[in-house]
Amino acid sequence: MHPRRATVGRCAVFFLLVFSFCPASGAEGERVAYSLVINNGRVIDPETGLDGVRHIGISAGRVAEIAFEPLAGAKVIDAAGQVVAPGFIDIHSHSLTPLGQHRNVLDGVTTQLEMEAGALPAAAAGDTVAENPVINYGASVGHYAARIQVLEGRALPYFFYRGEQGSMASAAFTQVASAAEIEAIRGRMEQGLNEGGLGIGLLLDYMRDAVSDEELAMIFALAAQREVPVFVHVRRNLPGDPAGLDEALGLAERFGTRVFICHITHNAMGGIGDWLRRIDAARARGVDVATETLSYLAGGTSIAADVFRKRDWRAIFDIDYGDVQWVATGEWLTEQSWRDYARDEPAGMVNHHYVKEPWLHTALRWPDMMVSTDALPAFDVAQMTNPNISGSFSRLLGRYVREQEILGLADALSRVSLKQAQWLEPFAPRFRRKGRVQLGADADLVVFDPESIAAGADYGAPWESPQGMGWVIVNGVITVAEGARVPGVAAGQYLDSHDPEQEAPDVFSPR
Repeated sequence: MHPRRATVGRCAVFFLLVFSFCPASGAEGERVAYSLVINNGRVIDPETGLDGVRHIGISAGRVAEIAFEPLAGAKVIDAAGQVVAPGFIDIHSHSLTPLGQHRNVLDGVTTQLEMEAGALPAAAAGDTVAENPVINYGASVGHYAARIQVLEGRALPYFFYRGEQGSMASAAFTQVASAAEIEAIRGRMEQGLNEGGLGIGLLLDYMRDAVSDEELAMIFALAAQREVPVFVHVRRNLPGDPAGLDEALGLAERFGTRVFICHITHNAMGGIGDWLRRIDAARARGVDVATETLSYLAGGTSIAADVFRKRDWRAIFDIDYGDVQWVATGEWLTEQSWRDYARDEPAGMVNHHYVKEPWLHTALRWPDMMVSTDALPAFDVAQMTNPNISGSFSRLLGRYVREQEILGLADALSRVSLKQAQWLEPFAPRFRRKGRVQLGADADLVVFDPESIAAGADYGAPWESPQGMGWVIVNGVITVAEGARVPGVAAGQYLDSHDPEQEAPDVFSPR
């Protein structure tokens, strides 16, 4: 082997998984031909702090070598002048659809997770992509879906499923459950966890009057018993009011439950600093809590959401009708058009523009803040959506890293990959191999130009592709090449909480 060739951590144990990492070689100086090689890139691994020019050999869908000199492979990407980083993990998406995955992968997403809402069974959230997944996908166990099944007697596992559609005005979102029904809901969720659901998704603000204290306690107690997190959209009050956050933190502390606060900036609004201080204080008391923000500023949801149907949403968001867009057309609403749409199309989606950029700056500066898309369901480019689906991560890297310098590059990359993997891996072991550029890690990787990366999508133009995102590799397979999808490639996998190494142990070899 060439004397200057170095392999980081060769023949090492990667976390709890044992592989053979020594590069196979023949005669002295012979180069191993990997299935895919990325040469000359600036490799950034947020966990180890690696940030330097390296050459990566990929075999059997995993990183097999990280070298100081160029490697040989069946396919070679020359990443000179480009950053090579872990593929992005979107921990909060509602668009596990063919179009959603297509738009996400162009933005560097290699793993797409439906965690705030979830499904029951969890795999149903990705039913439309299950036969041909472009990227990895998974979901939590949906509490709302358990309620639909128990209170409505409908076998509807997800909001949209094989021609059926749920409604936030139905009994599952408005009716208080009896003690017997709460026990039945618990049983359904427990079965979902047995099947590998990634925690419990709790749309609490969408059913704030329907979920009793007893039911809420059951959810947090079950999650603690099963050692999984609750992903919660907390109850929203007037701007900055932390009561909903305090409720979730109090339950987590009472039961010893891990809790994930969804899109904190969009709930805390101008109180974001206070909310983060409360989370810091809870952490100091031993509460295991994480949170996320979005890189776009508007909120997107159903016009039939509880906050619009039952509460003074204009006071809560400090906006008026003219600050809201009808997603399907991009139309800015009036009081009359709002009433018409709410009456005639209650399943329709709106973008309400209320978040201020300084609030996002505060959120991003919090050391453990994650970034996600909260992308709306997308089925057809003829129907408008919000731009989150196409530009969330390129916007973070372009606007908030390069232009505004709110974050350093390696720090930002950790917030879209490593932190998500670390949050999930205690109960979903397969995530130990994601969010990293290390030996034995899954070869989910992005290659992008840090000087030009930028979102193309905006409100009214949600389908524009990012600039500067050159290559995306999913499980060792080139899925995006020079900024364009590779036709016919679908290397994604369904991810659940089961440990694949225990189910089918395999010894990795780079040959």
